[in-house]
Amino acid sequence: MDLFGGIEAGGTKFVCVIASGPDDVRAEKRIATTTPKETLDNVIAFFKEYTQSTHEAIQALGVACFGPLDLNPKSPTYGYITTTPKPGWANVDVVGPLKAALGLPVAFDTDVNGAAIGEGAWGAAQGMDDFLYFTIGTGIGGGAVYNGSTIRGLVHPEMGHVLLPHDRQRDPYPGFCPFHKDCFEGLASGPSMQDRWGKPATELPPDHPAWALEAEYIAAAMQIFVSGLSPTRVILGGGVMQQEQLFPLVRRRTQEMLNGYIQSPVILERIDDLIVPPGLGNRAGVLGAVALAQRAVK
Repeated sequence: MDLFGGIEAGGTKFVCVIASGPDDVRAEKRIATTTPKETLDNVIAFFKEYTQSTHEAIQALGVACFGPLDLNPKSPTYGYITTTPKPGWANVDVVGPLKAALGLPVAFDTDVNGAAIGEGAWGAAQGMDDFLYFTIGTGIGGGAVYNGSTIRGLVHPEMGHVLLPHDRQRDPYPGFCPFHKDCFEGLASGPSMQDRWGKPATELPPDHPAWALEAEYIAAAMQIFVSGLSPTRVILGGGVMQQEQLFPLVRRRTQEMLNGYIQSPVILERIDDLIVPPGLGNRAGVLGAVALAQRAVK
């Protein structure tokens, strides 16, 4: 089996794997995200050590990266992290050093686009050409796959930063996002929940009013994206969505907000088939990076 390298590049850690697919992971390592040079040097060392010790070739490398990113291959800063608030990581070339050191084709995309591609290859969206993947956790981001390819345009989608209806009587919290205050991420991310309620979401009991409010915001976002993009499936991942009580609440409120306008049996009768958890769990990102690498040599 051909082997591929995958990197889930996060603000806290880089997860690196060598695999042919989800059932054949040959090596894996977590590397702390420190300075760009130190982190990328450690990533490069992981892949070099594997090939030198096993004499097994890696065909290509996929990087599913935190952003914002420059994904335009014609741009002089293609492969860069651009305006991230992560200290020391703004305007950092990620792809260039990896290509130079490893001599491999490198596929580069956002972390959520990578996770979406992984779910399409091996997870909850297998056999589908049009679907969305969201991570709802430390931040909120969305990846969109249409006709089998991720969406890119002016830059890349920032679905976590759409503005949502905000009933300030019910929820006077101003929002956590430093750019928009009460956008989707500002109202529904893990840090916003902790800031609003004074404790981490993981410590809130299932019957806490936080969950009905959280479902309200997630459902409002789903109404926007189901109406605007008409996906065949929406996958909701991330730490916040590990709360089992959220899915029924989100599905029900999404149905109510759509209010029968979209006449699809999936929405009217099988909403459980539209809004689903990730099939790959918390490995969607790193396995998505492997799937990106596979695409790089097709």
